[in-house]
Amino acid sequence: MSPEVLVAVLSFAGTVIGSIVGIMTANKLTAYRLDRLEKTVEKHNDVIERVILVERDVKNLAQKIE
Repeated sequence: MSPEVLVAVLSFAGTVIGSIVGIMTANKLTAYRLDRLEKTVEKHNDVIERVILVERDVKNLAQKIE
């Protein structure tokens, strides 16, 4: 086998292995970031629900004061 062919085969193998590892790493990172985003959205939704309750209570108290 000529050196050029050997270098081409090794380069191709390195590229394939690097691509597979890169995809696996990207999938893990994407899953982690989605998990963090879901937690952030859940916290935001909890705050919104609490604000709605407070607004309702303030409205009721304002009506009682009047």
